[in-house]
Amino acid sequence: MSGQTNIALKTESTRKFKDKFAKYGVMTGGILVLCALLLIFFYLLYVVKPVFDSAHVDSREATSTLDKAYFATGIEEQTEISYAITPNATVDFFNAEDGMSGQQIASIATEVPGEITAYSQSAPHKGLFGFMNDDARLTIIKPFFKIDFKNNTRSLTPRVQLPFGEEPLPELLDEEGYTVEKFVFAEEEGVLGILYQLQNGAVRYARLEGEENMFTEEIEWIVEQSELDFVDGKVERLLISPDASRIFILTKNEIYVANSRVGSEVELLYTKNISRPNQQITTAKLLASANSLMLGYTDGKITQWFEVNGKAGRDFVQVRDFTMDVEGSDKAVAEIYPEFYRRTFIATTSSGEVNFFHTTSEADLWQGKLPTDNITDISFSPRSNAFVVLSANQLDVLNVENEHPEVTWSGLWQEVWYEGYAEPDYVWQSSSASDDFESKFSLVPISFGTLKAAMYAMLFAVPIGLAAAIYTAYFMAPSVRKIVKPTVEIMEALPTVILGFLAGLWLAPLIEEKLPGVILLILLLPVAIFLTAFAWHNIPQKIRNRMPVGWDSILLIPIVAFVGYFSFEMSPLVEEWLFDGNTRLYITNELGITFDQRNSLIVGIAMGFAVIPTIFSIAEDAVFSVPKTLSSGSLALGATQWQTLIKVVLLTASPGIFSAVMMGLGRAVGETMIVLMATGNTPIMDWSIFQGMRTLSANIAVEMPESEVGSSHYRILFLAAFVLFIFTFVFNTIAEFVRQRLREKYSSL
Repeated sequence: MSGQTNIALKTESTRKFKDKFAKYGVMTGGILVLCALLLIFFYLLYVVKPVFDSAHVDSREATSTLDKAYFATGIEEQTEISYAITPNATVDFFNAEDGMSGQQIASIATEVPGEITAYSQSAPHKGLFGFMNDDARLTIIKPFFKIDFKNNTRSLTPRVQLPFGEEPLPELLDEEGYTVEKFVFAEEEGVLGILYQLQNGAVRYARLEGEENMFTEEIEWIVEQSELDFVDGKVERLLISPDASRIFILTKNEIYVANSRVGSEVELLYTKNISRPNQQITTAKLLASANSLMLGYTDGKITQWFEVNGKAGRDFVQVRDFTMDVEGSDKAVAEIYPEFYRRTFIATTSSGEVNFFHTTSEADLWQGKLPTDNITDISFSPRSNAFVVLSANQLDVLNVENEHPEVTWSGLWQEVWYEGYAEPDYVWQSSSASDDFESKFSLVPISFGTLKAAMYAMLFAVPIGLAAAIYTAYFMAPSVRKIVKPTVEIMEALPTVILGFLAGLWLAPLIEEKLPGVILLILLLPVAIFLTAFAWHNIPQKIRNRMPVGWDSILLIPIVAFVGYFSFEMSPLVEEWLFDGNTRLYITNELGITFDQRNSLIVGIAMGFAVIPTIFSIAEDAVFSVPKTLSSGSLALGATQWQTLIKVVLLTASPGIFSAVMMGLGRAVGETMIVLMATGNTPIMDWSIFQGMRTLSANIAVEMPESEVGSSHYRILFLAAFVLFIFTFVFNTIAEFVRQRLREKYSSL
């Protein structure tokens, strides 16, 4: 007896140890899962946070004292050397490194024949400076820096290049007695555009195209000129786009916008009144890409104008405005200085107060005071991480932290009016082959696409999955259930990349070709099933008794196969009869509906096929797990099978059924490969079943390999991942909450 007692005690202690081990093991696993989720959550926040950081500007200890008059300045890419240019075409170079004294390190003079009457500079990213002499001949220079790596040490040597030769360009004037008073110029692929005004007030445009002589290898210039006699009033500003395709002439109250692609036939496009009550225009400047014109006024207002495609054709309109946030009464905009490539610009006052703005995001990035007033020129570095300030007696270099000016919360989730668009819109377009491209980072289209894809998948999967689960668990014979349930569950193991491949390359072309047959199948299949059931119900009882109980659904397999075959065979006849022989053209031309081959219908079928096993398995287990005593009691009280199913079984299984639907929804929201291969990846907002979409997960998969680490694009993709994480978290939380409420409500059954 004592031996048996010892064995029993040992067994009991072993069982308790195993129970505790399992308890704490499961608890530890749950805690680790929660920790992993929290780590993912905070890591995503860590990567995303910098895009919402404000801009910062810090002065360097690299101030250069000047003893000459300069009109323009600049700084090289590594921000180690700055330069300033005198009106007589001398370029002085200064040390711009932090902690240095800013001493002059070189001075290079360019010989310009005759007397210089006017000077100007090109768009910032071109880095060209022009000098017009009294014979109306233009000399263009370009400061640059030669990089050497002698003795494994990097060194920069300042140089000045004459990109169009040492000889000035051809003379622009035939008559004598006049000189050029002001001008602007632009160069694009060997073509020069020069917009200039003479002392007598006449405004002209010249287009110079250089061709190399095959014998002398000298450049011969073809000059085309136009007299711009449409200008009325005193000219305040002349502007030209970097590609010389547009010219802008500002008077006191009006702006003239002209097409200058043909130098001998300049076409006036728009004449706009830009005056404001009791205010005067103080400055005007083209932003990077020259699609936007910025106008500054005496009250500190800055307005943005660009061309749009409206209902009445193209027009030049005011899109938005900004207000200088400065202290004191002097709010007049003295000058506007744009960055090289982004839509960020600096606006200054005469007292040295500045504001940083970004047009697309409408963000006021930074406000402060520069180390000097009476600013002559400001120039950004090519990487926009520093800028140099030129005043009457000094040259200052300032560091800038402004990596993500185009990203704001409103820009991500609200409509934004982009350059060239007819109206504000939600747009995702993250990259382009052009440096002038304006990134568009609205998360609304891809979030909408995620919900749209999930909705169409659930419309396909939920009715089929739940109906199959209920029938299999409640009506089907056990012997058939043993075959059907594992078969459907095996479908879940099918790789989604295979489903996406088949959907994109086989199903999409098939449905496009047989679209009338698909519509016919959707209409005929329910009718055929109903008629089969009606016929089976009305045949003699003796015949029905020959079919084993629960096997009658097998009769539908040949019916479904026949209806499918019949529908697809009838597709050409229906297409010829109803759609004039081409369904796609009929939908596009007659109904005005855009038809994409890879559309929501394809996604609904393919992703629904992937989601059905999840919904079926969980829902079938929930229905099958309802105690037989409940259904037997209901039947014993006189209820029919359908009444028992609806009033007892489904109510009791409702927590599990709801969980099945929500699990399927979570699977659909997070699906990547199917939507990547079967949707066309078009980030549009349209509920049409014949158009595609782009989802959050597919967008991350497509664009993450191409994004620059640390860039705005890179971090916004992580933000998209964070949004997807929140989507699934919210859906799962709601599912758990509703499931618990349903369990509490029907637990008494």
